[in-house]
Amino acid sequence: MASSELDPLDFERVRNDSEECQASTHSCQYCRSPLRTNWANLGLQPLANDYMGTRAAARAEPTYPLHARFCDNCFLVQVDRVISPEAIFGDYPYFSSNSASWLDHCERYAAKMIERFSLGPKDLVVEIASNDGYLLQYFMRSGIPVLGIEPAVNVAQAAIAALIPTEVLFFGEETAKLLVARGLAADHLSAKNVLAHVPDIGDFVRGVTVILKPEAVFTVEFPHLLRTIAGLQFDQIYHEHFCYLSLLAVHRILGDHGLRIFDVEELDTHGGSLRVYACHRDARHQTTNAVLAVIDAELAAQLNRAAGYHGFENRMQQVRGEFLAFLEQAHQAGKMVVGYGAAAKANTFLNYCGLAAASLPFIVDRSPAKVGRFMPGSGVKIFDVRAIEDVQPDYLLVLPWNLRQEVMSQMSFISEWGGKFVTAIPYLQIS
Repeated sequence: MASSELDPLDFERVRNDSEECQASTHSCQYCRSPLRTNWANLGLQPLANDYMGTRAAARAEPTYPLHARFCDNCFLVQVDRVISPEAIFGDYPYFSSNSASWLDHCERYAAKMIERFSLGPKDLVVEIASNDGYLLQYFMRSGIPVLGIEPAVNVAQAAIAALIPTEVLFFGEETAKLLVARGLAADHLSAKNVLAHVPDIGDFVRGVTVILKPEAVFTVEFPHLLRTIAGLQFDQIYHEHFCYLSLLAVHRILGDHGLRIFDVEELDTHGGSLRVYACHRDARHQTTNAVLAVIDAELAAQLNRAAGYHGFENRMQQVRGEFLAFLEQAHQAGKMVVGYGAAAKANTFLNYCGLAAASLPFIVDRSPAKVGRFMPGSGVKIFDVRAIEDVQPDYLLVLPWNLRQEVMSQMSFISEWGGKFVTAIPYLQIS
C-alpha cells in the first residue's frame, strides 16, 4: 500500500478480516477482543529471570504456558499473563550498566535529546523503569535534573547509591498523578524497553498523558515486531515481555489516549528496535515522513492480518533442530561447548530446546548478581567470565546473539587455542 493511500489513524481500513482464525477463550489485554491467531507457542517454561541458588531448585522451577497470540482488532501481540508483575520485578537480576554497548547507546541518546529539544537546568528528565541509573547519569552530567521511576528495589538501590533520584514505584496513572501533585511533571520522558513489560498497557499510557507537560516529548524504545519476525528472534518471547510491539499497535494505543507519534527512528539495538517520539495531540512538534514509512513497511508484511504471523513456529522448530544436531555432533567429537550470557532470552532458548546441564556444562556472565546461580529450568550453572580462560572450550555459544560482535571482541583470545564462536538464531553460525 502506498503512503498516500493510508491515513494511519483510520484503523478500519487496515483491520484484519481473515476468516482462518479459530475461536479462543483468551482476550486481548488492551481491547478485550478474543485472541484468535496463534503466533508462537513455546510450551511450558519457567520465569526467564528467576535464577536459583541450587541446581535442584532451578530444575524444580514452576512452569507456565508461554504462548504468544495476535489481536486482530488492535494488532497487539501478547502472551498470557501467568504471574503478577510484583513477583517478576520485586527482585530483578538485570542491571543495565553491565553492557558496554548499551551504555554507549544511552550516552548518545542523552546527547541527542539535549541538543534536539534544548534541554537544560530548568527541565526535568524522567525515565520510567530507570533500572540502576544507566541512562539518567548522562543527563545529570550535563547539569539537567532527573528522576527515575523503578519498581525493582534491588536495582533502584544501586541508582540511589549513585545519587540518582529514584522513586521505587510501578508506573501507571495513579503513580503519575502522585508525582505531578508533588511538582514532578516531565519536560522530557523516556521509557527504554519497558512498554513490552507492562501488564496493563492502557494504564501505563494514561500515566504518560498525566505526567507529560503540554509541549514535552515522550520517547519509547522497544524491539520492533517486524524485525523480530524477520530475524526469527523467538527467544525474546518470555513471560515478563507481556507484549510484542508493532508501530501500528503503538500508534493505535497512544492515539486512543490523546498522544500523537511525530517521529520514529529504526535502531540496531536488541536485534532491531524502534525509537518512537510522541507528544500530546495538540503539541507543536511536526510529524515526519518516517512514521508513515514504518507503517507502510508493517502493512507490506501483513502485520495487521493473521497471515503475517503464520509459519513462525515452523521456522522456530527448524532452528531448534539445527542447533541440537550441532550439539550432538560436537559431543560425539569430544568437543566442549559452553555458553556466554545468562540473559532471559538464553533461558527461553535453552528451555525451548529442552537442554539440561549435561548438554551445556556452564554459562559465563558479567553480572555479579547472576554468578553462582543456576539457569531456571535447565539448571545450568553461571560462572564468572574468567572461567573461559580456565577451561578453554572449543565452542563459545553466544546466547544473547544481539551482542555477538561485542562478545567476539571481548573474548577474541579464545582463538589462541582454536576456540570458535557460535550463535543459533536466526540460523546456526560458527566463526
